[in-house]
Amino acid sequence: MCGIIGVASRRPLASREWLDAGCAAMAHRGPDDGGSWWSAKGNVGLAQRRLAIIDLSPGGHQPMHYAANRLTIVFNGEIYNYLDLRDLLRSKGHKFTTQSDTEVVLAAYSEWGTDCLSHLNGMFALALYDDDKKRLFLARDRAGEKPMFYAVKGSELRFASELKGLMADPGFSRTIDPVALDCYLMMGYVPGGACILQGVHKLPPAHALTFSLEDGETKVWRYWSLPPAPEFDANDDQALVDELEALLADSVRRQLVADVPVGVLLSGGVDSSLVTAMAVRASPHVKTFTVGFKGHGRYDEAQYARLVADHFGTNHIELYAGDATPDILPMLARQYDEPLFDSSMIPTFLVSRLVRQHCTVALGGDGGDELFGGYEEYRRVLFLEEKVGPIPLALRKMAATAGDALLPTGFRGRNWIKALGVDFKADLPSVASHFAASERRALMGPLWDTPADDIRAARVPIARDLLQRNTRMDFENYLPEDILVKVDRASMLASLEMRAPFLDLRIAEFAFGRVPTRLKSSSTERKILLKRLCKKILPPQFDADRKQGFSIPLPEWLKAGPWRSFVSDVLLDPNSIFDKRAVSALIEGHGGKRNNAERLFGLTVFELWRREYGI
Repeated sequence: MCGIIGVASRRPLASREWLDAGCAAMAHRGPDDGGSWWSAKGNVGLAQRRLAIIDLSPGGHQPMHYAANRLTIVFNGEIYNYLDLRDLLRSKGHKFTTQSDTEVVLAAYSEWGTDCLSHLNGMFALALYDDDKKRLFLARDRAGEKPMFYAVKGSELRFASELKGLMADPGFSRTIDPVALDCYLMMGYVPGGACILQGVHKLPPAHALTFSLEDGETKVWRYWSLPPAPEFDANDDQALVDELEALLADSVRRQLVADVPVGVLLSGGVDSSLVTAMAVRASPHVKTFTVGFKGHGRYDEAQYARLVADHFGTNHIELYAGDATPDILPMLARQYDEPLFDSSMIPTFLVSRLVRQHCTVALGGDGGDELFGGYEEYRRVLFLEEKVGPIPLALRKMAATAGDALLPTGFRGRNWIKALGVDFKADLPSVASHFAASERRALMGPLWDTPADDIRAARVPIARDLLQRNTRMDFENYLPEDILVKVDRASMLASLEMRAPFLDLRIAEFAFGRVPTRLKSSSTERKILLKRLCKKILPPQFDADRKQGFSIPLPEWLKAGPWRSFVSDVLLDPNSIFDKRAVSALIEGHGGKRNNAERLFGLTVFELWRREYGI
């Protein structure tokens, strides 16, 4: 795992200091090594910070060159099929001088050009300069596990793993994009392609980019898409269970490969328990970790993890994090580059920091919910469609409009009342919306433009049924812009590499292209196929129906005490951009039948982010 940064320009660059400063700002992503390189003409510069995982020798140093220095790369991530690719490329005449997967990527590009991406199975963000073609090539993995920010200004393109790398240049523009901010207030994150700062973009997952040094042309294209849903329902359910078992076992086996200690984060839930079971098959001495919060029973999963660990005989370690104090938030707001509503960024960082004391790489269960219908929201939406779908849409819209007007912000179930007005045959209920358009205007002023609803609606994929739309929407939006951002930034702040076996290319294509809707979720059950696999390989007393998100008792903390005081001080500060009356109503209204915890958290993180970066 690494942090990468660079620049390409049609003209030689006089100022180079910012590149070193930007690389240093991401030192946490790679504490083991660092390097930089400039082209002979001084118009291309690449730099990297390295967390050594595979080939710990100096041979893995980056930037790395290939083909008589005609190709130069900085690479962040892991290619899990690199050994297979190395054998294939050797058969085509390529020679290797290191054991690293980075050299394999260089050889793959040398052989197939930008089409090399179709051969890579892994998590990655890469930047490769091709001196023959006089172009810079950027690419990002299919799920969006590894980040890539970029900005094009005139005849120059800059990129970095983290936005703070670009902002290390004091002259870098720091103007908030109002459209991105509106999306943030509604969705809880800034959607892919956009960025909280004007003039900056996130390269979307499964996309690549070329920047020509000859004419300055920038091309961005999608190199992979989710397969269409199966046209015919599979008749042999057990065959699908067996196929998933084989795929997951091979994915875990490949992701356990490293030249440093590897562990598994075991929560005791379905996804991490299945990963643990497969890890034990591949390695007899698996370390598993569970992190709990003492004194907060329903947030402590240690007993469920212990059941799985004991059954498989893992080397199990239970770690306990103390109560988080609000002074952790400014550091996290800075680390996350863009603001994020997701308060589980706190326990994710605390877990990463504790686990890093024992290993350098950890496998987790991320992606299982999006691929196999695991969120409770999916079940509830299907239940809603089943119960109210037959009612004429016009009547449901009237009820939804009335509910939206009468119910206060934070009222439990309000988003579900609004969902009554959704056309279930073409759209998706926005049950996770944080602030409605009227609420965003209350926060930002009556003239505030609210395009986020239309932007979200335009991203709803065309699919055969409601669950297909929901899971595909989350895989392409919520997963890469919330879940994977949270995991990447938190783990990298602790210099820990997190891997997600469920996001293996083959499993993603299997989940969306082979598994019928009825084996994912229904109005009464979630993760149907995964539960059948659990029944086959996990202990009989394992509770596959239990669902506990990775969270903290934030609603309780914000009712009184230091957290409430901290949030109030930040949001009611004269320099806050949010309307004080609207914010005061949120603070005073929290509790009882209203839960404004995530809303208050998201607003606070935004204001702390502004402070940290002087925006």
